Amino acid sequence: MAFFGGQSKAAPQVDPQPADMREEQHSDLPELPEPRDNTVIAKDITLTGRLSGEGVVQIEGTVEGEVCLKGYVIVTDTGRVKGPVEADVIRVAGNVEGSVNCRDHLQLERTGTIQGDVTTVSFVIENGGCLNGRTTMVKADGSVEKTPRHGPTVRAADTEENTD
Repeated sequence: MAFFGGQSKAAPQVDPQPADMREEQHSDLPELPEPRDNTVIAKDITLTGRLSGEGVVQIEGTVEGEVCLKGYVIVTDTGRVKGPVEADVIRVAGNVEGSVNCRDHLQLERTGTIQGDVTTVSFVIENGGCLNGRTTMVKADGSVEKTPRHGPTVRAADTEENTD
């Protein structure tokens, strides 16, 4: 019985689309890209606090605090970090004020400045890059490279002998 005592009507029968028709409609849609693990701190953004995680972080703005990543940190020429930075690979074209701990490769570009101590396995400083701090080179396993503390070795052939 229908509302207010009227006769109930049967619902109209709708033929479902065949499965191959539904698949064709969806095949025209573009596939969504795979999710990326990239983060960009834009030019006019200031992030205050600890930035941690895994992936790639490109800093175009300002980060005030610790940056600790498993992955890549890219400080662009407009980027600024006020705090320690730790990552597998670090590229600095902007300004970092704090210690830098790089587990693999650090590149200081010609427009970049690091004001703090650096610990890394591999370090490239382009002509014009500025480092104000100490550098500690470590092996890939994290142990410190041992360098001899004595002066340079002078061979007899390198000295001038006066035989007058």
